[in-house]
Order: sequence, then C-alpha cells, then structure tokens
Amino acid sequence: MSAHLVSRRAMLGAGCGFAASITLGSPVLAQDKQLRVFWWGSQERADRTNKAVDAFRAANAGIDTKTEFTGWSDYWPRLATRVAGRNAPDLVQMDYRYMFEYARRGAIVPLDQYLGNLLDIADFGKTNLGSCSVDGKLYGINLGVNSSAMAYDAAAWQETGVEPPKFGTSWEEFASKCEAFGKANKRKKFYASVDASGLEPAFELWLRQRGKALYDDKGSVAFDAKDAADWFKLWGALRDSGGCVTADIQALDKLTLETSPLALGYAAASFLHSNQFIGAQQLSKAKLSITAYPVMTDGKPGHYLKPSQMWSISSDAKAPELAVKLANFTVHDPAGVKILGVERGVPASPAMRDLAAASLDDVSRQMVDYVGKLDPYVGPLPPSPPKGAGEISFVLQRISQEVAFGSTPEQGGEQFVTEAESILKRG
Repeated sequence: MSAHLVSRRAMLGAGCGFAASITLGSPVLAQDKQLRVFWWGSQERADRTNKAVDAFRAANAGIDTKTEFTGWSDYWPRLATRVAGRNAPDLVQMDYRYMFEYARRGAIVPLDQYLGNLLDIADFGKTNLGSCSVDGKLYGINLGVNSSAMAYDAAAWQETGVEPPKFGTSWEEFASKCEAFGKANKRKKFYASVDASGLEPAFELWLRQRGKALYDDKGSVAFDAKDAADWFKLWGALRDSGGCVTADIQALDKLTLETSPLALGYAAASFLHSNQFIGAQQLSKAKLSITAYPVMTDGKPGHYLKPSQMWSISSDAKAPELAVKLANFTVHDPAGVKILGVERGVPASPAMRDLAAASLDDVSRQMVDYVGKLDPYVGPLPPSPPKGAGEISFVLQRISQEVAFGSTPEQGGEQFVTEAESILKRG
C-alpha cells in the first residue's frame, strides 16, 4: 500500500483512503462542484496526478476535489464495491481489459456527446479513439500509449559478466542468461529475474508469440491446458536453475511496483508495462534500462500497442461535465500534460507528445524511445477481453503460486483453464 494512502487512513477512517480534500470558494459552490477522482498506481503517479488536479482547480475556482489512489490489486475490488453501492467516483481510471465489462453493464457512460466541445481529442486519431471504444461508442479518454516491457539493472548483470537480455533475445537465450547469472552472482537472495508465471500480460504476450491468444473474438478462452502447463514449466525450469526468484520471494508481489522483486531488491529484471518504467526507476536504487520481452524462435509478434490507461466517467458521477473537463486538462492542455509527463504512457495527441518530449528527463526519454523501437515486435490489438477477464488474471497469479509451491504444471494448467471457463460461463 502506498505511503500517500496510508498517511490519510487515520484521518479519513474505515480504510477509505481519500486524499485530504481542499475546498475553494463558498460551501454552496463546493457542494455544487465537488469532483471525486480515483486511480491505481504508484506514489510517483499519485504525486503527478494530485499536482495536475491542483493546477486544474487553481484555474477553476470553486471546485472541491477528493482524490484517491491505491495499488492495482486493491483498485478493482474497491471500484466494484462502489459501483455496486451506486457511489462510484466521478472520474475513474479504466483499463482496456475492464472497459468492455464496465461499459456494457452501464457502470461508465459514453463520451461522444462531449467530443468537439469539452473533450478536444480529435487529433488522437482513429486507432487511439477506437481502442477506447465499445460497440462504436467512446468510453475512455486515452492517457497514454504503452506496451509490455522488461526493466533490468544493467550494472547487476555486468557484475556477473552476463550480457543482459536485449531486443531479439529468444526465450531459450533468456533462460540460459538467467541461469548463468545465478551461477556467477555473489549477492544473497538475488536473482536474474522475477517469476512472471503469474503475470497475465506476460502470459498473453507469450501466447501471442505461440500464435494463440487469451480470448477469441467471441469472448471464449483461446488457449488450452497444455499452453498453460508449458508456461508454468518455462518458469519452473528457471526456478530450478536458480535463474528467477524463489516461490516465497515471488509471493511477496501484490502486483504493484512497490512489491515487485525488482523494487524489493531480489531481482535484476522484471516484466511490466512500458509506462511503469518511470515509477520502477523511482523505486529502484540502481539505474534501470528497458528492453522488449524475449521472442519465440520462428514465432509471431507478441507485443501490441494499447492505451496504458484511460479516464472514464462513472454513471454515478454527480459532476460528469466537470470530470470530462479535468480529463481533457490532463491529456490536451499543455499545463496538465507537462505535469503528468509520460508516466502513464506516450501521449496520444501528436502535439502533446512533442510538448512532453521537449522536457523529458533521461528515464522518460528511455521509455519513449523504447516504444519507438518496438515496431518489428508489434502485432495487432487483441480482441476485447470478456466480462470476467480481470478476475481471471488474479486466478492466474494464485495458480502460478500453487505450482511454484508444489503442484505440477499439468495440474496448474488444467485448473487454470477450468476456472477461467467457469468464470466466463458465469458471465
């Protein structure tokens, strides 16, 4: 849990986690213009977002803002609870895998009516607008473009005399490098890589290289038990060779940057989204580098470019127009864009991308350059994930840990497919 959230629990009570609100103007104005904002992410993201909200509020007197953030794992249960209680915040951060479910159940609202007036994002282009749409209607405001990536501590790899992974490194080469790292490493409880067997984006990318997918265009599971078992075997072999972290260390990862073995000092490489590279660097004492995932020999491209996150307006919003105005400020107003930078991804607006690039630090520039080099490894955007996909991602994490602690890859593969199909049937 982030320090920003914890520091306010005692004041706000009941684990609510809302950041201290600041009210400008009269109580009547504040009540009329209260805006609640909720997102997931690291302390780095929170600092930037709160600063952007402050700037927006300073330019729009009389607005009372309440901001809240938490880690990825806690975010979705908390948001679902508030949606069920008809008390969702006005402006919520949305992910591609959840957007279709939330849109089709009426939890977020279409934004088309705001295009061209409060929402000035026409220059995002057809592809970026389409990636934030459901059934032909716009439900998300793209906060940045990203893809999967690997972050690594180059100095730690240099210590072992092993060349770190790079663009084009195969999975077989990656395994050999990690094993060699483990044999040459002299640090205690320190490994070449995290164990990514429970990370859904990593599994999806590997499946795509294999010519498969997580889901087909009908919303059904598009892989079989053998695929999942082979994935668990890949990481089991790395554990056995000392190439990736042990099961007990990986179990510390709660799917947040702060709890990653890379941030905790147990691993020299980790798999994440490219925009998370900035937050990962802030948490790491070592200087990090960024590269692509390993490739499958004679395989297909696994990476794809997607909206890293989106802003969506909840159907419970008390101030939907104000929420749209704030969202627009963060993606298409120079003041807001400069504050957020590229921590959530490369801006979708070409003009805002150029604006942000002009003042990038070395870490941000690495991330932007990385996305620019990905083209040979990029395939088409996958089919929209079905309702229940978010729950299935947590099932993968749980079963991967069960395999790591003793069940067989075959048992894990069968169980994962069975549970995933059951979740989808439940709808």
